[in-house]
Amino acid sequence: MDGSDALLVCDGVTKRFGSLAAVKDLSFTARRGEILGIGGPNGAGKTTLFDVLSGLNPATSGRVRLDGQEITRAAPEAICHAGLARTFQLNACFDSLTVRENVQVGALFGRAARGLPGLRPSPEAEEATEAALALVGLEGKAGLVAGALPVLDRKLLMLAGAMATRPKLLLMDEPVGGLTHAETDQMMAAVRRIKAQGVTIILIEHVMRFLVALSDRVMILHHGERIYEGPPAGLVADRTVVDVYLGEGASARLAALLRETAP
Repeated sequence: MDGSDALLVCDGVTKRFGSLAAVKDLSFTARRGEILGIGGPNGAGKTTLFDVLSGLNPATSGRVRLDGQEITRAAPEAICHAGLARTFQLNACFDSLTVRENVQVGALFGRAARGLPGLRPSPEAEEATEAALALVGLEGKAGLVAGALPVLDRKLLMLAGAMATRPKLLLMDEPVGGLTHAETDQMMAAVRRIKAQGVTIILIEHVMRFLVALSDRVMILHHGERIYEGPPAGLVADRTVVDVYLGEGASARLAALLRETAP
């Protein structure tokens, strides 16, 4: 692969908690404009990897570079300002603020360090806020108090807040956990709109329909190590993935799904 194609480069990344290595000597890249899907059993190190990339829990060893910039030991806010945004498994937002006000927080503080932000958002922040709301389909709910939103809208709100920072790379941690089939389709549409804007996406997901439909490549982790990396269609043919993650039943269902969605 041409080095200029890589937006994120992880080189020998390890994260230890005492004697436990949650991520072990992991090297991979995320290419510009692609969706890289990450799967694996609970405890495989997926969320820990996101914590490392976003600076919440820096790597014990190894290097992480974003668009050529070293971010291995950078603070979370510096990594955000460098162009990496993240959503979480839990629906994090300011419950007492409106939908619009929540997104304004990302637009105001997610792109540059600020001292005194002023009494009202700048025109640039307002533009970023409205664009993010429209991107995820929440423009009609901008005046609602966030704490009263249903689960899907809270997830979309978290996504809008991340997009208001105008990231180069978006990390999404289990974006459709707890959603219905129809709600999953809505989230899928939002992710495709984000990709169409040129944003690189790395997503963690257990819902295989979502993972394989969106991902250009898939990486499966187990005990902090990569056991598979390649096209989604190759998952069902990989004996290790079937044995430690999918199981025979899920593998058969996934194979049927891949046949149905094949071009």
